[in-house]
Amino acid sequence: MAYLNEKQHKIVSDAVGEAELQTSGEILTVLADRSDGYSDVVMLWAAALSFTAMSAFAMFPEPFLNLWDSLIGGWSHEWTTGEIASMTIGLGLLTFAITWGVQQWDPLRFALIPGPVKTARVHDQAVKHFKVGAEARTHGRTGVLIYLSMSEHRAEIVADRPIAEKVEPEVWGEAMGDMLVEIKQGRIAEGMAAGVRDVGFVLGQHFARDEDDENELPDRLIEV
Repeated sequence: MAYLNEKQHKIVSDAVGEAELQTSGEILTVLADRSDGYSDVVMLWAAALSFTAMSAFAMFPEPFLNLWDSLIGGWSHEWTTGEIASMTIGLGLLTFAITWGVQQWDPLRFALIPGPVKTARVHDQAVKHFKVGAEARTHGRTGVLIYLSMSEHRAEIVADRPIAEKVEPEVWGEAMGDMLVEIKQGRIAEGMAAGVRDVGFVLGQHFARDEDDENELPDRLIEV
């Protein structure tokens, strides 16, 4: 799913180019639709609700059996142990299938994912992108990744070790704050550009640009 058009991509890439004019650091930007499919969380919810439904039936079978009797004509009959067991299993399978199915609707799926799980998955994915696209790929190891994951509404800034040793995490928090102010208003490109400018300013304070500095990472925004 593409979030930005060509003009909006240029806003981000131009911001990267301008920010790197004042530092030897290299900034990589990645915009992702989501950081994970969360199939394990979907399965966990389905299994938990399935087990809950079967437990409720086992504890209070009469309302369920009376409802079933009414659906088949209102005639009650003596339920055998095998029939009750089959009803329990059937109720569990039906609950599992319904719970799994409704979670295929993304808004509900992401609403049911605990916040800490989203944060951890976004961080892990950002680190993966950093390792592939930026880590140790610049002279002096001065690469920084700005990663935005839309479905989780989360952002990460990951830096090479020499940068992380000089810049406190709280500093990156300020950059992400400026970025998210714009993004919350639907201005994704402008938000990422704001984050890029903040990161560039910080890098310029610690890693000044050399006269023979070369552009080692692409300025363009990577959308995945």
